[in-house]
Formats: sequence, structure tokens, C-alpha cells
Amino acid sequence: MSGRQNNKLPNNLPQLQNLIKRDPQSYVNEFLQQYRHYQSNVQIFKLQPDKPNKELAELVMFLAQVSHCYLEHLSTFPQELTDLLLCHHTVVETDLRMTFCKALILLRNKDLIDPTSLLELFFELLRCHDKLLRKTLYTHIVADIKNINAKHKNNKVNSSLQNFMYTMLRDRNPIAAKISLDVMVELYKRNIWNDPKTVNVITTACFSNVTKILVAGLKFFLGTDEEEKEGSDSESEAKGTTVRDLRVRFNTGKKTSKNKKKMEKAMKVLKKHKKKKKAEVFNFSAIHLIHDPQDFSEKLLKQLENSKERFEVKMMMMELISRLVGIHELFLFNYYPFIQRFLQPHQREVTKILLCAAQSSHQLVPPEIIESVIRTIANNFVTDRNSGEVMTVGINAIKEVVARCPLCINEDLLQDLAQYKTHKDKNVMMSSKALIQLFRNLNPQMLHKKDRGRPTEASLEAKVKDYGELGTKDYIPGAEVLEVEAEVKEGEDDGWESASVSDEDEDGEWVDVHHSSDEDTTEVAEKLKSLPAEGREAKAAAVSGSRLLTQEDFKKIRLAQIAKEVNAVPGKKRKAAGSDDEGERRGELITLRDIEKLHKKPKADKETRLATALAGRTDRKEFVRKKTKLNPHASTSNKEKRRTKNFMMMRHSQNVRKKGKRSFRERQIALRDALLKKKKQHK
Repeated sequence: MSGRQNNKLPNNLPQLQNLIKRDPQSYVNEFLQQYRHYQSNVQIFKLQPDKPNKELAELVMFLAQVSHCYLEHLSTFPQELTDLLLCHHTVVETDLRMTFCKALILLRNKDLIDPTSLLELFFELLRCHDKLLRKTLYTHIVADIKNINAKHKNNKVNSSLQNFMYTMLRDRNPIAAKISLDVMVELYKRNIWNDPKTVNVITTACFSNVTKILVAGLKFFLGTDEEEKEGSDSESEAKGTTVRDLRVRFNTGKKTSKNKKKMEKAMKVLKKHKKKKKAEVFNFSAIHLIHDPQDFSEKLLKQLENSKERFEVKMMMMELISRLVGIHELFLFNYYPFIQRFLQPHQREVTKILLCAAQSSHQLVPPEIIESVIRTIANNFVTDRNSGEVMTVGINAIKEVVARCPLCINEDLLQDLAQYKTHKDKNVMMSSKALIQLFRNLNPQMLHKKDRGRPTEASLEAKVKDYGELGTKDYIPGAEVLEVEAEVKEGEDDGWESASVSDEDEDGEWVDVHHSSDEDTTEVAEKLKSLPAEGREAKAAAVSGSRLLTQEDFKKIRLAQIAKEVNAVPGKKRKAAGSDDEGERRGELITLRDIEKLHKKPKADKETRLATALAGRTDRKEFVRKKTKLNPHASTSNKEKRRTKNFMMMRHSQNVRKKGKRSFRERQIALRDALLKKKKQHK
């Protein structure tokens, strides 16, 4: 009888829920009975909201499950749950509050509640001291906004939510503000909210009094490109391993049609998963979307000067300021004297500070301001009293600074640094030569005559710009190579026709005339060398204004410009130099490798060698067999106790007394006695 009583519909909500979803009209009365029961429990809950109510939790989930079947009866149900949470979320029991939130999420998935009001409620609930609840709400908020913008951008909902999040970032509750910031950062990374409004709202987090919010905002703008790249590489390796595992699994054993079908099905599933591409990653960072980077950097510098945060946080602020100044070419003259105070070899994270000094340099900064920074680096780092690594780092930092602001170094200092090309330390020597090579292309006249090297076409064309001068041109430099190449091809075509006609007249057959590409390239290079500078500019302007250039054309132009840096001036010899790092295009950001680049690996100390040796022994087993006791609580034997005793206590024992070394006479007697004993035994 008890089993039959449990199967009655009023007492079995899961069974009633299943029946209602199949045939809602047949169970209206049973539903209304449960709905009235729910309303009575709500009145009880309002009287004692801090008491647990398991029956109310079950009824709320039941109504949320069947809400789409009785829309007219449950039209006010979502709003009732919302009001209950708004009024009592601070005192309600933890499990009941989670049940209410899950019911609202279920209603939102059925599109029975407005997303704006629900998300605003969830942001209010982030103030609750319930870690599991906050994690659940965070996951739903991100997923819901992603689904809202899945097909097209819902600007109306996005705008209202962004305005609400702007107020949440200023909330007094640090937990709610931090989660709101995490939501915006996650949506930006997923390219859902990647507009300038989101970025400029996140800028307010960089001025928060809460350290966690401040660090999260700084990390967002500094970016994590290297980690994402490593993650994508590991993901591609995992995919390749999965394909290999599938092939090994199905190709071993009997090759039956059944196994073949299984393999084809598994490969289709794998292919389907591979088609799920990651979100599109833009080529620019969030720093480019800031509306007023000048004001933002000035406020950051003021905050940095008065900050009492840890050194790591200050270091992040310095990196962000330097990137803002370098990318947007800002004027922040107070930043350079501030950073000079930290340019000491013993300073913690000094290479990052040198990186900030180089990153914040650009051609619009007055040279006299950055000249003091270079002087400080040269006096503190590039001296013989420092080690070779310190001198190398200093020269590399100076090279990166002058590459962006060539007028900030005077001729005397440059020639002094160039003399380190004969230093005994290879790292210092190579760094000095790299600096010399840089100025061979920028301004060879500042070097000694012996350091200028053989003049090339590029060095002759190099022109030193004054401060504020823009090197704009109305044509594409190097485009003359396209016209010269076209002229060479036309000459080849004429030669082909004449050669073909003459050969046909003599023998009555066509003769193929072949021209190698090396000969064509040599002929083009000779014609370019013979052209004067005015003729080159005229041809380049004619090509630039008369046709649309393709990617192949730009590739030819780049190759011609690189050849100018290698080819010597006619009449003078020069060895062909391979392309080095200086020939590569400089990006917006400088890496630590540019500052810490060592051409010779330093000798490892004993600790490093020992760590390397131990790292290779991870898979090796123990050589000594461990004896385990049958009874772990048993006492030790006397033999084991002797092993742990102090040696001075056991020194007089026979077990540890060493044998004395026998003299030559004692060995003679022992040998004689042994021989006599052996002789007696034979008798």
C-alpha cells in the first residue's frame, strides 16, 4: 500500500511533471492544486525567510519545469521569484537561494523572462557571501550574453548592460565589482563585447582602490598573447595526437568492414569537432581603442607616483604607461625622470625597467629629454666595473632607444660605445657591433670613418631627419624596379621574335631561346644602378600613380629595398651580408629578448648543472630495494638500532673496528704458515 500511496500525483511531483509535459490540458486541476500549495508556502516563507523550506524548493523547480505549458497561470511567477530574491537574498537559506536562481535560469533558457532585468538581479546577487552561487551566476551571465549576441549584435541589450556594469565597477562591494570586471574581460576575449565602450569602461578599473581589481585591469591592457599562443600550440598537438590514436586503435587487429565503419564514424566526429574554430582574434590590442590615451596615461602616472602598492603592481603600471606612450606617441615628459631613478644594475627587475624606457621612446619626444635617460644608462651600466652581462644589457637598451629616437644620442657617446667592439667579452662585443650596424643605416656620418663600413646604396640614400620632420613621399620607394623589370621583359620578347625568325629562315625550324632568371635579375640590378636618383624617383612616381600594385609587386619592391642594404656602390667591393635581426621589421612592442639578448650562453654554475642532471632522472627507479614490515607498528631490531646510533658510541665495538694494516714481515709469516698447512694436508 505504501508504494501505491507514493505514486499518487499530488505527492509525486516528478511523475506529475512528466505527465504535464506530455499532455498539459489533462492535468490542469492537478497543476492548480500544486500552484495553490506553492502560494501558501510563499506566504510562510515571507514570515520566516531565514528558515529552510525544502517543500518550497521542490515546488519552485516543479513550476519552473512546466512553466511553458501554463503561460496564462504562471505569467507572474518569474517576477514573484525576482522580488523574493531582491527582498530576502541576504537572509535566505543558501540551498533555497540557489534553487531560486536555478529556477530563474531555467525560465530564462525558455525565454520566459527578460534578460536585462534578470542579469541586473544576478549582478545584485554577486554581493552574497556564497562562492558557489557567485560561480554559477558568473557562468550563466557570460553564456547568456553570448547567446544573445550569437546571431547578431543586440546593441540595445548590450548598451543597457554595459551602463549597469559601469556602475557595478564602482560598487562598494569588492567581490561584486571584481566579478563584473571579469565578466567584461571574458566577453572581450570572446569577441562578444569588443567595442571601444567596453574597453573604456574597463579603464576605470585601473584606478580602483582594491588591489585585485587594479591588477585585473592592468593585466587586461598588458595582454597575455604569449600564453594564448602556447595554449593554441598545445591544443593543436592534442588534436594531432587524437587523430593518431584513432588510426592506431582501428588499424590494429583484424581489418573487418565493421572496424572500418567504426573508424570512418570516429573520424567524422573528430572532423566535426575540429570545425569548431576559436573566436576570431584581432590584430590590435585593447590599448588602441582607448578614447583619450593622453589623459589616461597622465592619471596613471599620477597614481603611480603616489602609489603604495607592491613593487610588482607598480611594475605593471610602468609597463602600461610605456606602452601607451610608445603606441600612441604621447607627450609625458614627467615619466622619463621618474623612470631614471630605477635605472641601476642592482635594481630589482631592471631589465623590465629598461624595456619600459625603450618602449616609451619615439621620434616626437624632444631629444634632450631622452638624452638624459641614455646618459644614465651609459654611466650606470656600460662601464668596465660591471660584468659583461650588465654591459650587454645596457648597450642593448641604448640601441633600442636610439632606434626609435635617433637624435637623442650625440656623436661622442656613440663613438665611445662603438669602441667596445673589441671588448674581450663576446656579448659586449656583439652588442656594440649591432649598435654600429644600426647607425650605418640611420646616420653613418656619426660613426668613425673606419666603423662606417663599405658604403651601400641604402646608406647613400639615408637622410637624417630633423626633429619633427616627417618623411612623407607621394610615391612608393623602390617601385621603379617594376618598370625596369617590364622594360627588360619587353626586350626579351623582341629578342625572342628576332631569334625565332632568323632560325626559321635558315633551317626551316623553330629554335627555343632560353633566358635564365639569374640573368634577368642581374640585368634589372645593373639598370637600376645606372639610373640617377632623380630618374629613380620619376619612375617610382609613374608606377605608383598609374597602376594598382599586387602582393607580388610589393614583394619585389621589398626585395629590391633589401638588396640596397647589401649591394655596394658601383666601383667599390663589399662582402654580401646575410639578413640579421636589424633587417627585420620592428613591431610596436619591444620584447625582453631585445634587451636581454646574449650572443654567448653564460657558463652554468654548479647548482644549475646539478638541477639539469636531476631533471633527467625523473623516470629512473630507486636502486635500493625498500623492505616493508609485515606489521608497521612493530619495533625495530637491534641491527637497525645500531645503524642510527652515533659513531662515537659504537667506535669501540668489534663490528666497527677496522683491521690494522699488516707489515711486510707479518705477511711473510702468514704466507709461510699457509704453505706449511697446505703441505701437511697433501701428506
